Amino acid sequence: ISNNAGMLLYTSGGNFTIPLVIRGPGGVGRQLGAEHSQRLEAYFQAIPGLKIVACSTPYNAKGLLKSAIRDDNPVILFEHVLLYNLQENIPESDYLLPLNKAEIVRAGNHVTIFTYSRMRYHVIQAVETLVGEGYDPEIIDLISLKPLDIDTIIASVIKTNKVIIVEECMKTGGIGAELIAQINDMCFDQLDAPVVRLSSQDIPTPYNGNLEKATVIQPHQIVDAVRKICSSKI
Repeated sequence: ISNNAGMLLYTSGGNFTIPLVIRGPGGVGRQLGAEHSQRLEAYFQAIPGLKIVACSTPYNAKGLLKSAIRDDNPVILFEHVLLYNLQENIPESDYLLPLNKAEIVRAGNHVTIFTYSRMRYHVIQAVETLVGEGYDPEIIDLISLKPLDIDTIIASVIKTNKVIIVEECMKTGGIGAELIAQINDMCFDQLDAPVVRLSSQDIPTPYNGNLEKATVIQPHQIVDAVRKICSSKI
């Protein structure tokens, strides 16, 4: 994947393309142990030439897969094991979704919550509680992890001035780390508070169900983070 698929377009001077799709199941949540609960998206983000997307609904899974198949570049499509049983009415006809666009799941004004994959549903659950308390969060599902949808990201940061990142990826070297770096590079002066990153612990995933759950971010932690950042002063 690294030495050939990601690089051949460059090393061949543009003469060869690699129209390759790699579907990768993963994620935490079925007591599969450390070996089968990995989140590998961060491993691949530093490899030139790869596109990385993370589906989160049946609708975007179909649209992203069809777009990936039609793309001349190598695309890795990450699928969370706990989302395979989701059901949704989707068009029977062909449709394509862009491989470089995020989705604004909920528009809001108080704080932007960036997330992706299974954590989308933890965020939605948390926001249901927060809305009842008068908070107005914006939820953005990144979907495209490489390249990031910088236009959508910057527009939301400028709008809300506060950012929380919720990911199942481990904290050190994760997708959230790259997202924070780009936000700080491009719109640091728009932030009213430091970016908050809620990530999994930097440890192998335990087999025990209670310990497994404790390693990943839960909705109540997101609720607490929003309360705290929205009460912070410049």
